[in-house]
Amino acid sequence: MSASRIRIGCSGWNYASWRERVYPNGLPPRGWLAHYASLFDTVEVNATFYRLQKPQHVAQWLEVTPPDFVFAVKASQFLTHMKRLTDLDRGVQRYYDSIAPLAASPKLGPVLWQLPERFKVDVDRLAFALDNLPPGRHCFEFRHESWFIPEVLDLLRWHGVALAIGDHPARPWQPWALTTGWGFVRFHYGLRGRRGNYSETELREIAARLRALAPGGEELFVYFNNDWEAFAVRNALRLKRLLRA
Repeated sequence: MSASRIRIGCSGWNYASWRERVYPNGLPPRGWLAHYASLFDTVEVNATFYRLQKPQHVAQWLEVTPPDFVFAVKASQFLTHMKRLTDLDRGVQRYYDSIAPLAASPKLGPVLWQLPERFKVDVDRLAFALDNLPPGRHCFEFRHESWFIPEVLDLLRWHGVALAIGDHPARPWQPWALTTGWGFVRFHYGLRGRRGNYSETELREIAARLRALAPGGEELFVYFNNDWEAFAVRNALRLKRLLRA
């Protein structure tokens, strides 16, 4: 498939450990996103998971990124970890109000719903949540093995929601599968590189798996979450080069 259909980036950009490793010495934090956007055409925003954003800050994200830049945003932990997909109406509205400038722009990509590791399968609760999702692209990352059953995958397909593929050595049972016309892949921790870095061999294997995942040219959103020591940036840049080779 064409590499232009695979967007590759990192899970966040605002890391102090990226000073000098990624961001030039002396560049203030307010300039980090613009510099990041010179390297990648997408980012996954993790800050939206931890707290509601201020719309004026979100508007600044739009101002400093190119027109074709895409933000994937993580759904609030209040909805996924505290409410556990119940009583969504008011919470979802508050969440979307906090990212209103992005939600109204073409730069909004998928919304990632990451469920807790100890949250076991509940088909009825998932069906309720899927029935009540706002318009747009959504993906679900399940972190308990019990979710990976035909009924769950069929529900995602029926609603046009993507299965988020989370690559982590602690979850070797994670299937690589598309449940809609696009995919979402998160790389958490390399197994063969040092301290969670993905090795060259792993990245070459990943490039092949991504091509195989979307043989019909389906759009893929790919993010590296191993941010420490700027491994995510190095791994993402190398993967981009491999896919264009």
